[in-house]
Formats: sequence, C-alpha cells, structure tokens
Amino acid sequence: MLTTESRRSDFPSLEGKTYFNSAAEGVPPLAVGEALQQYFRDKQLGMDGRIQHAAQWEAARALTGEFFGLSTGEIGICSCSSEAYNLAALALNLKDADDVVVTDLDFPASSTPWLQPSCPAKTSVWRNRNGALRVEDLIPLLSAKTRLVTVSLVSFYNGFMVELPPIIEAVRKYSPALVAVDVTQALGRVPLNLRGADLIVSSTHKWILASHGGGLVGVPKERTAEWTAAAGGWFNLEDAFGPKSFETVKSKPGAASFMVGMPNYPALYAIRAGLEYIRGVGVASIDAHTRPLVMHCLAELRKLPVEVLTPNEPEHVAGILAFKHPRATELNARLHAANIHVMNPSGRLRIAIHGYNTADDVEKLLKELRTSLK
Repeated sequence: MLTTESRRSDFPSLEGKTYFNSAAEGVPPLAVGEALQQYFRDKQLGMDGRIQHAAQWEAARALTGEFFGLSTGEIGICSCSSEAYNLAALALNLKDADDVVVTDLDFPASSTPWLQPSCPAKTSVWRNRNGALRVEDLIPLLSAKTRLVTVSLVSFYNGFMVELPPIIEAVRKYSPALVAVDVTQALGRVPLNLRGADLIVSSTHKWILASHGGGLVGVPKERTAEWTAAAGGWFNLEDAFGPKSFETVKSKPGAASFMVGMPNYPALYAIRAGLEYIRGVGVASIDAHTRPLVMHCLAELRKLPVEVLTPNEPEHVAGILAFKHPRATELNARLHAANIHVMNPSGRLRIAIHGYNTADDVEKLLKELRTSLK
C-alpha cells in the first residue's frame, strides 16, 4: 500500500489510475476479494459453514475493538451506520424535555434520526465557523436537558478533524449528555484516541477498504444501559426461542443489541480482511506517508482560484480536502477524462488521500487543476 511494489501487487485495479475518492469508496486490496471467495466456499458447506461464519464474526469484532480501544464484547456489527444511529435513537427513547446537539458538518446518518418529526426532543445545531467546529460554540448549546451530542471525528463535508478530548470535557462539565462519535472518515486513515466516547460508529466501505453492508458499533461496558436498543429480531435478543418467547423479550445489553438479525456474513469476511490489511500496514505508517501529501495538496489548492473549504489548520486536517468552484462539474469531468477520480457532491470537489496514493498522484491532480482553471 505504501510502496510501488505493494500497490501493484495488492491494488492492481489502480494501475494507470489516480484515485482520490476513498472517502466515498475505498479500493479493496486483493485480500478482501479472497475473503469474499472464502465466504462462498464456506457457504457451500451449508449449515456446517456457520462455524466458519461465526469465527469471522468474532474476528471482525475483535479487530474493530482493537481500533476502537474496546474489548470484543463491547463491539456490535449491524448493516450500516444509518441503521446504527436509528437503533441508537431507539435506545435513547427521547422525551419532549430532552435536547440533542448535532453539527452542520456531519453526514445525514448521524443527525437525521433526531430531526424526524417523530422524535420529540429539541435538536440544536452546533454550527461551524469558517469550516471549523469550535468548542466555545458548543458550550452555549449544553444544559441539564441535553441527552446527546453527536459529532463526526472527521467531517465528510470538508475534512475538518475535531479534537475529541476538549469536546468530551465540555459535555461532561455542562451537561449529563452522552457523546456519540462517527469515525467513518477516520478509521483506517488516522490513529484514533476515542477514550471517553459513549458510542462509536463507522461504515465499512471507505478507508478500511472492506465492503458495503457493515456498520461497526462500539459501546463501552459502562454505557450498556444507555445504549441497549429495544428492537425486535432474534440475534439481538436473550433466549429468542425460549418457552416464553411469545410472552416477553429482552435485548442483549449494549453493542449486542445493535446486531438485530442474521449477520451479514459476506461483509464480515470483507471487514475482517480489510481491518487485518490496515493493521498489517499500520495506521501510523499510513498517516505518516499521506500527511505530507495532504498538506502539500492543501497548500497548492490555496494558490488556485477556488474556495477552499478545508480550514488551514494542520492539527485539524486528516485525509479529506474540499473546495468549491462555479465550474465544479466541468472540472470534475476534465479530471475524470484524465483518469483522475475525485468526488463531486453538491457543487464541491472532495479529494481523499489514502495510503495507496503517491506524490506523483498529487502532482498529476494539481497539474490538471491548474490547466483546467486557466
């Protein structure tokens, strides 16, 4: 992933391609494809294959725990981050007197459950200033009524990376709220320190280079009571097929309550392989390799006639850079024609730099932007 040789052997689909779209779709290494083939071989065993499926499930949870700083028992895996947040809303069971704080730099999955008309709680928006979230702007939104503060560690919108400890400190000082952290745009790309987070959620098809169909959920054991979802199902229930199964049900506590139905075993094989690959390379090595590329790209973008959305604050920069331009769609088309792949959502261009990217990739991108913007 970090050398010419490993890029060619592990990511043959990137040969001749300049790919900067890992924040939307990570390109999986061949090891992930091999894991999916192994799932098929195990599935061909019928019921006997479930022994292998269960082993992959346990391995994926254990690996997720390593990255989150939690034990295997504190990890659940559902179908996607959106499902995770909807189950979190079910667990909180908010009332009219409750408040929730969301940010305007978050992906809809972590904010919209609290904005639905069926949610009785009041929702306040922690708004960014010049692309950055400031803790001093969060504090006035906190009160004794605040039940939840939800934030992305790295914003999908412009790549701003929050500093989590001051946020948790402020929430603990000014409210009784829980802190939910979406690490989708950080997991596998930057080292994580999630100590103090009450709920951790991530997708699986981006920076960890796995597949769709997974939602990683971390619930510290001391927060199991708050994050136990009263959802129907069977895999998430205690004694789902017992003698009183049609009289009463009880959810498994904490993260286990988020695993509502039959596990998505193909995704679990891919998640295990993706996380193993990232662990083998090392997140610290990925960050050390990519950080100079990111900072150089950001500095050069600021020399172009574009509106850079990513704040020029090195300590708050991870792997995503974003900018706006009136001709964003045209620019994206030109880049694509040159086999340079970025994201063009809602009039902005988003550049995501991962461990398989090189200095030559960045120079090719910048050269094409300079030419196109003349």
